[in-house]
Amino acid sequence: MDPVQQKTVAALCTVYRPRSHADVIVSKLLADYTHPHPAHGPDPDYGATVRNLTEAPLPLGLDGRLKRPRVRVASMYVDQFPENDLARHWSERTGVPIAASIRQALTLGTGTIAVDGVLIIGEHGEYPLNDRGQRLYPRRAWFDAVADLVQETGRPVPVFIDKHLGVGWDDAQHIVRRAATLRIPLMAGSSVSTAPRSWRAPRVDLPLGARACRAVVVSPPPLEAYGFHALEALQSVIERRAGGETGVARVRCVVGDAAWEALRDRAWGGDLFPAALGACERARPGDPSLLAPDAAAILVAYRDGTRAVVALPGDVTPQWAIAVEHDAPGGGDHPSRLAFRFGMGDREPFAHFAWLLEGIQDMIETGVPTVPAARTLLTTGTLDAAMASHVAGGPWVETPELAVAYAPPRE
Repeated sequence: MDPVQQKTVAALCTVYRPRSHADVIVSKLLADYTHPHPAHGPDPDYGATVRNLTEAPLPLGLDGRLKRPRVRVASMYVDQFPENDLARHWSERTGVPIAASIRQALTLGTGTIAVDGVLIIGEHGEYPLNDRGQRLYPRRAWFDAVADLVQETGRPVPVFIDKHLGVGWDDAQHIVRRAATLRIPLMAGSSVSTAPRSWRAPRVDLPLGARACRAVVVSPPPLEAYGFHALEALQSVIERRAGGETGVARVRCVVGDAAWEALRDRAWGGDLFPAALGACERARPGDPSLLAPDAAAILVAYRDGTRAVVALPGDVTPQWAIAVEHDAPGGGDHPSRLAFRFGMGDREPFAHFAWLLEGIQDMIETGVPTVPAARTLLTTGTLDAAMASHVAGGPWVETPELAVAYAPPRE
């Protein structure tokens, strides 16, 4: 594509070091989808990784051609510069300026918004934790800085926020409401599941309109950072159930023996947990409860009666996978089940982020989010409630505020 015709974005990053989210997202836009940055050093398994990616999560496969970005980075704003910073290297290599402020990154000295979209990548870097163990990334403050410019100039541009919408429910609700008021196309979420049709093995999905009864997701730790990925993975599947999403009624987070008790409870998917674990390629053999006595489990009771468990069984598996029980086609007496793992590249070039980039670029080009921000509003609020339960010792937390209704993305 002619660079002059490409849409442009400002990339706002907390830190841009090797293997940070800024690196695995922005570096692909500055070079190509298959490019491991030289600063990372050679990856001895990179050749094998590329060969394997013909069946892994890169759009269109890798048939000897590089996947080129459709959107051009016009500017960067970076908050922290560690010794292994990559932002300055990429700026020197590509000529993309590092702005001194968010305003400068968006206006490029013109006095108005001079880019076609904004990426807020507030993940990684040195930021404090709150008393719930949530990292205080400045996603809300940065979104407000963008929204202030939109309000001032009258030019709404699409905004993507990487992972959580904010630290907790209040941040997430504020961002979604302000985006709606200013007519800012907004998308957020996880690299595991943000793309509408990201890679899965086997490639199956909950039938649209099925009545999902129970679901179990398995995820590696840690609880807050990867629990978000797991909740987004869960939501990307069960939002397809009959009636669409209606929200979450209550949430509980338990650890240790209480987590394993929940994972054995058939009412909460005890028989589905082995199926989800079995969908992983690299699950450690043996009794998971003995391998990971410090496991955690997030129990999610939906308003329509659907029940789900996010299991974080220690280091039993480094992958995300799901098992779902749903009604049989045609309304038969015996429920149907499905299980699959979500595509994750664990080596350079972390190819699952290419799926994320496809969805982001679609939104920048069309102005239409590829997945609803309501999904990430709900998952951010659910995780917030789970962390509140966790620090309180594991009680149920009622969540009337999470009556978030939305329809799943179009296929």
